[in-house]
Amino acid sequence: MSKLEDLADRVERLLLRHHELQRTNALLEQQLATVIGERDNLRSRLTAARARIDTLLDRLPTDAVTPSAEATAALLSSTDKTAP
Repeated sequence: MSKLEDLADRVERLLLRHHELQRTNALLEQQLATVIGERDNLRSRLTAARARIDTLLDRLPTDAVTPSAEATAALLSSTDKTAP
């Protein structure tokens, strides 16, 4: 083959590769947009859940006794014994 034909083949392959990369890029942009939407939705749900938890915590009596570290450790160790 002549140098001109070799060059034409290389240019053609380069153009094909360019189009493939453009398609891949478009697909990745779509996936990114989807993931960003899912992330934003999850952030919104998390914020709402935190607000509900804060509301529930505010409704607890202020003089409620919190479990001691020993009681918490005993509870955790008793649940560990029942695990398979």
